[in-house]
Amino acid sequence: MNNPSSSRTSDTDWERVREMQDHEIDLSDIPETTPEQMTKATFRVGRVPVERKQESVQLMIDSFVLEYFKAKAGDRDYQALVNAALTEYMMSHPLS
Repeated sequence: MNNPSSSRTSDTDWERVREMQDHEIDLSDIPETTPEQMTKATFRVGRVPVERKQESVQLMIDSFVLEYFKAKAGDRDYQALVNAALTEYMMSHPLS
Protein backbone atom coordinates (compact mmCIF):
# COMPACT_ATOMS: atom_id res chain seq x y z
CA MET A 1 0.00 0.00 0.00
CA ASN A 2 1.43 3.37 -1.00
CA ASN A 3 0.67 6.26 1.29
CA PRO A 4 1.15 9.75 -0.02
CA SER A 5 3.84 11.70 1.76
CA SER A 6 2.55 13.60 4.74
CA SER A 7 5.56 15.92 4.67
CA ARG A 8 4.81 19.45 3.72
CA THR A 9 6.99 21.44 1.38
CA SER A 10 9.95 23.06 3.10
CA ASP A 11 9.68 26.76 3.84
CA THR A 12 13.46 27.06 3.89
CA ASP A 13 15.03 29.36 1.31
CA TRP A 14 17.62 26.80 0.19
CA GLU A 15 19.11 29.11 -2.43
CA ARG A 16 19.91 31.67 0.28
CA VAL A 17 21.34 28.92 2.50
CA ARG A 18 23.60 27.65 -0.31
CA GLU A 19 24.92 31.17 -0.91
CA MET A 20 25.69 31.89 2.76
CA GLN A 21 29.28 32.25 3.86
CA ASP A 22 30.46 30.55 7.07
CA HIS A 23 30.75 33.86 8.95
CA GLU A 24 27.07 34.61 8.21
CA ILE A 25 25.79 31.55 10.08
CA ASP A 26 24.42 32.28 13.55
CA LEU A 27 26.00 29.77 15.93
CA SER A 28 25.04 31.62 19.12
CA ASP A 29 22.75 28.83 20.33
CA ILE A 30 25.31 26.06 19.71
CA PRO A 31 27.77 25.55 22.58
CA GLU A 32 31.47 24.97 21.93
CA THR A 33 32.66 21.38 22.05
CA THR A 34 34.66 20.75 25.20
CA PRO A 35 37.77 18.55 25.47
CA GLU A 36 35.72 16.28 27.75
CA GLN A 37 33.13 15.79 25.00
CA MET A 38 35.89 15.09 22.50
CA THR A 39 37.19 12.24 24.68
CA LYS A 40 33.76 10.58 24.44
CA ALA A 41 33.35 11.11 20.68
CA THR A 42 33.45 8.32 18.12
CA PHE A 43 35.98 9.24 15.48
CA ARG A 44 35.64 7.92 11.98
CA VAL A 45 37.93 7.87 8.98
CA GLY A 46 36.01 7.30 5.78
CA ARG A 47 32.89 6.54 7.87
CA VAL A 48 34.73 3.72 9.65
CA PRO A 49 35.15 4.11 13.43
CA VAL A 50 38.78 4.23 14.51
CA GLU A 51 40.08 2.92 17.80
CA ARG A 52 40.94 5.57 20.34
CA LYS A 53 44.24 4.70 21.88
CA GLN A 54 47.05 7.07 22.69
CA GLU A 55 50.73 6.69 22.01
CA SER A 56 53.59 8.57 23.55
CA VAL A 57 55.69 10.41 20.95
CA GLN A 58 58.54 12.86 20.96
CA LEU A 59 57.61 15.90 18.90
CA MET A 60 59.59 19.03 18.14
CA ILE A 61 57.30 22.06 18.56
CA ASP A 62 58.19 25.74 18.40
CA SER A 63 58.40 27.13 21.92
CA PHE A 64 55.79 29.84 21.22
CA VAL A 65 53.32 27.13 20.13
CA LEU A 66 53.95 25.15 23.30
CA GLU A 67 53.56 28.25 25.48
CA TYR A 68 50.29 29.09 23.73
CA PHE A 69 48.77 25.69 24.52
CA LYS A 70 50.04 25.74 28.11
CA ALA A 71 48.51 29.20 28.63
CA LYS A 72 45.27 28.24 26.89
CA ALA A 73 44.93 25.05 28.96
CA GLY A 74 45.42 26.82 32.29
CA ASP A 75 44.90 24.21 35.01
CA ARG A 76 43.95 21.54 32.49
CA ASP A 77 46.28 19.14 30.68
CA TYR A 78 47.84 21.09 27.81
CA GLN A 79 48.74 17.85 26.00
CA ALA A 80 45.04 16.94 25.81
CA LEU A 81 44.40 20.37 24.32
CA VAL A 82 47.11 19.85 21.68
CA ASN A 83 45.60 16.44 20.89
CA ALA A 84 42.11 17.98 20.56
CA ALA A 85 43.45 20.71 18.26
CA LEU A 86 45.19 18.16 16.04
CA THR A 87 42.08 15.99 15.98
CA GLU A 88 39.91 18.97 15.01
CA TYR A 89 42.34 19.84 12.21
CA MET A 90 42.36 16.25 10.99
CA MET A 91 38.56 16.05 10.95
CA SER A 92 38.21 19.31 9.01
CA HIS A 93 40.96 18.41 6.52
CA PRO A 94 40.27 14.82 5.36
CA LEU A 95 42.91 13.04 3.30
CA SER A 96 40.59 12.66 0.32
